[in-house]
Amino acid sequence: MLKHWMKHWLFAVYLGVFLVQAHAQLPDFADLAEKQGVAVVNISATQVVRGQRFGGLPFDEDDPAFEMFRRFAPHMFPRIPGAPREFEYENRSLGSGFIISADGYILTNAHVVEGADEVIVKLTDKREFKAKVIGADKRTDVALIKIEARNLPVVTLGDPAKLRVGEWVVAIGSPFGFENSVTAGIVSAKGRSLPAENYVPFIQTDVAINPGNSGGPLFNMKGEVVGINSQIYSRSGGYQGISFAIPIDVAMEVQAQLRASGKVHRGRIGVAIQEVTKELAESFGLAKPQGALVASVEKGSPADKAGIEAGDVILRFNDKPVTQSSDLPRIVGNTKPGTKATMQVWRNGATKDLTVTVGEMPDEPASGRTWKRGKSAEAAPANRLGLVLSEPTAEQKKQLGIRQGLIVEDVKNGSRSDLRPGDVILALVHKGVQTEIRSVEQFNGLLAKLDKEAALTLLIKRGDSQTFVTIKGPQDK
Repeated sequence: MLKHWMKHWLFAVYLGVFLVQAHAQLPDFADLAEKQGVAVVNISATQVVRGQRFGGLPFDEDDPAFEMFRRFAPHMFPRIPGAPREFEYENRSLGSGFIISADGYILTNAHVVEGADEVIVKLTDKREFKAKVIGADKRTDVALIKIEARNLPVVTLGDPAKLRVGEWVVAIGSPFGFENSVTAGIVSAKGRSLPAENYVPFIQTDVAINPGNSGGPLFNMKGEVVGINSQIYSRSGGYQGISFAIPIDVAMEVQAQLRASGKVHRGRIGVAIQEVTKELAESFGLAKPQGALVASVEKGSPADKAGIEAGDVILRFNDKPVTQSSDLPRIVGNTKPGTKATMQVWRNGATKDLTVTVGEMPDEPASGRTWKRGKSAEAAPANRLGLVLSEPTAEQKKQLGIRQGLIVEDVKNGSRSDLRPGDVILALVHKGVQTEIRSVEQFNGLLAKLDKEAALTLLIKRGDSQTFVTIKGPQDK
């Protein structure tokens, strides 16, 4: 009996120890939420939309639906003669933010306050203030606003560089308007690049982020802000396990410029770049995929003046390594305009140092130039790549802005290439050597000299942009 009792007693002891250890390993967010939540604010932005309506139609004349109903269902929405009716309504959006100085400076997302006629900040003690937008930067989605108040609670800033993948993090914000909601998760990845977001190495987390959390802080377990919650990856519009935050060091660099001048000054050199894949690295003679491959150089730009060419691979910029293509816009963007910088590029199988004077990024991206395809010269039969090519006329060269190249007229079934009709082949790259393409005969002659199993890299022009395309073998048709 005693032996049986001892077994149960030992089991209870082991279970108790296990539960204590398990509890000790689970994080407790209560103190963090209590101490840091007071510096998190709710932001309500209001935009007044004005326009005109005609008759009883529930939309404007510039709405495509207006013409449809006017033509096909006039009896449903009869148009009342006379002057158009003015209408006005308020478009409201909710977001979050956090106080970075006791005198009322607050960080949030640019998209939270974009186009707002009025911005109201609500504190945890229920006080409300009308805020002034000091400045907003769309490229990083960071905005700085100011309220007239003193002795406000402020957050403590952390170092995102010390953040580790797998580490616990906490978000505080106002999802769907529910103020000071606390959610937690872990860091899923660091340095994420997102489409059209070239200036932010995002922190990826699995913290539950929903509409209204935008602009709120992301805390580490020390209670330090390491990021601003900015975006979610979702097919439904709601949280699906992937969210992204702007590192706080990036945000603080932006806010310093916004506070000083109301705008952000960024460097630019005027190149279009792409990622160096394994196949491209082999074509250019690189030992491994690295750097930023220059697909095109803007005429008259700092890069053009420095002698940078399409096909160069930028490996370093001002002694900073360019490990992947997304590193370059961030490094150049953080360089003060007017600075002379040294670049190390890979060209024709060797490194080369160039000096460039960094220009300034314009406020708005330049609009693209369009061109119209005309009738090409007679096309040659399909080559071994399955491509039907033609040599452009003088008029087409002028229209396309090229000196040489071949127009892709057709891509036959079975072709392994990613080329499309209308693309222009400008050059062929093999073993680090880039050869300009001037005729169909020359291009097919180059193909004949290459191993049919080898991967080919072509520099092409597609619309207003240039890019390198790799065609994997075998290419025998």
